[in-house]
Amino acid sequence: MTESGLARDGGRAGEMTACLTIAVASGKGGTGKTTVAVNLAACLAEAGESVTYVDCDVEEPNGHVFLAPRLDSRSKVSIHVPEVDKSRCTYCGACGKACRYSAILALPKQVLTFPKLCHGCGGCALSCPENAIREVPRTIGWVEQGGAGKVVFSQGKLNVGEAMAPPVIRGVLEAVPKRGALILDAPPGTSCPVIETAKSADVVLLVTEPTPFGLNDLMLAVEMTRALGLPFGVAINKDGSGNEAVSDYCAREGIPVLLRIPHDLRIARAYSRGEMMVDEVPEVGARLNALYRHLQELASTKPKRRAQPVKKRATFLDESPSAGLLSETVQLGRGDKIRELVVISGKGGTGKTSIVASFAALAGNDAVLADCDVDAADLHLVLSPKVHRKTPFSGGQEAVMDESSCTACGICAAHCRFEAILPVTGGEGELRHYTVDPVSCEGCGVCADICPERAISMMPSLNGEWFISDCRHGPMVHAKLGIAQENSGKLVSLVRNEAKALAERKGRDLVICDGSPGIGCPVIASIAGAHMVLLVTETSRSGLHDLKRVAELCGQMEVKAGVCINKADINPRIAEEIETKAAGWNMPVWGRIHHDEQVTAAQLEARSVVEHCNGKAARDIRKLWERVKAALERECDSRSQR
Repeated sequence: MTESGLARDGGRAGEMTACLTIAVASGKGGTGKTTVAVNLAACLAEAGESVTYVDCDVEEPNGHVFLAPRLDSRSKVSIHVPEVDKSRCTYCGACGKACRYSAILALPKQVLTFPKLCHGCGGCALSCPENAIREVPRTIGWVEQGGAGKVVFSQGKLNVGEAMAPPVIRGVLEAVPKRGALILDAPPGTSCPVIETAKSADVVLLVTEPTPFGLNDLMLAVEMTRALGLPFGVAINKDGSGNEAVSDYCAREGIPVLLRIPHDLRIARAYSRGEMMVDEVPEVGARLNALYRHLQELASTKPKRRAQPVKKRATFLDESPSAGLLSETVQLGRGDKIRELVVISGKGGTGKTSIVASFAALAGNDAVLADCDVDAADLHLVLSPKVHRKTPFSGGQEAVMDESSCTACGICAAHCRFEAILPVTGGEGELRHYTVDPVSCEGCGVCADICPERAISMMPSLNGEWFISDCRHGPMVHAKLGIAQENSGKLVSLVRNEAKALAERKGRDLVICDGSPGIGCPVIASIAGAHMVLLVTETSRSGLHDLKRVAELCGQMEVKAGVCINKADINPRIAEEIETKAAGWNMPVWGRIHHDEQVTAAQLEARSVVEHCNGKAARDIRKLWERVKAALERECDSRSQR
């Protein structure tokens, strides 16, 4: 679905020659994933390898900050959305019944379309008996290509305000040349965007850090990678800054640790300036070249693609004795009188969750907590909640093939736009039947609607679970999206609504939400309708880039927002630049937080920073809380007077 000036060859761009595709991924943002990816690309190119760096983190692409590429081409990425010919439409409603995303609605005398909800499956046009629907392209992002020295450069960029990253990821992957070393800088997390990136890789490198947050998110990323059947290894960033839990886990699981990057302030400062790690600490270059050789060896163990794809699985927080409770439906409340503060960041790793945990401690008995970062939830690691109720979450459907009824006609495969229908062949290579790849299936239902044998059924999908818990600072609502699952926006909305309902029942008037990073579907669902948003950023070129995009999103959604600058003393010049930019966006800077090693120490003790000590960061967070609380009260008073 990529349009304009890119070379195409059977749906794939570039010359098809020998290629090793490496996906560099992480369970959460901020672990150093992009740092590893760009430095690996630069080292290999310097050593004479043919290298293409591809930034698939399309919500917040940062590779350009370090590689400083020249961009030679820019191409649209579009999805096809319905346009109704009113002269033909009989308002029969078939289109609305066919759409599983509520993107089209037939009223008695009008058909409404909601383009931002449309996944571009084409089901509405196929269902229309009058041929009154045609599909028109709608731009949702861009593919930009060029070069950075000896490195071929390509990045995808999702337009601010758009919810769906996977089509842009598919667009950028279709556009890149398939030769030499192909380094895919994947989105963080374990949901559909990273699956879209990693499933085409030969080998995966999971980047983590030696903290409880890093271990928790690494375990999720390991399960995701195993579900895809891909060989993988681990890189430990900031080695020496935490404990040995990550190393011990890898040893127990037989996971090779392929790279250790030392905890070195020189690296942090180079990162903040947007400079390459290998230029500041040259000895890391030899480690990256050795890393590539290890990845080549691992890739040689990649199994042939299975005829029957691995089933997506959901894993949840099941350590609690109450995890076996039966599901119960909770009555949603109106939440009209509940104040809601949402803390977000343009990227992961800025300290967002540590600040929310401290806010929870400082709020006393006034707040209900909500962890809306459902893809990589970490707040429970600090607050140690006791689960009282868990409920399964189903946000959509998935296609299930009755292979005994399939006649291998191929109609379903021809109409599936997500490459989710795969052929199954026999020993002689003859086509036996088709099957559904649940990792790629988006639940659109087109295959089920058009199958002449009715061999495909749409079944509710289990996308995750959500929890009502108590922690030492009060009630908490949190959730876990299953591995390789979609519908994170729906789960985020559910968590927020249930937190407000719980606040009403508990007589509390404040909900503090740990929101999702990025600018896509989960963060849109995190901030929609909130009273106040706190944007947490860091003093780096990439942090400033991501802050601009998330600030633009807040402006589009008309939510009041202010800024917190974390690790402000790492790069005072960028801190001043953030202050200036924020003033131009009419967003006050409510606080600056010093870089403080006690933040990591607090994580290791499973305590918030303000509970752990009264150091520099703790004192800064206390001042930040007072300013945010006062701004929230002013905003709520202003709304009540309107």
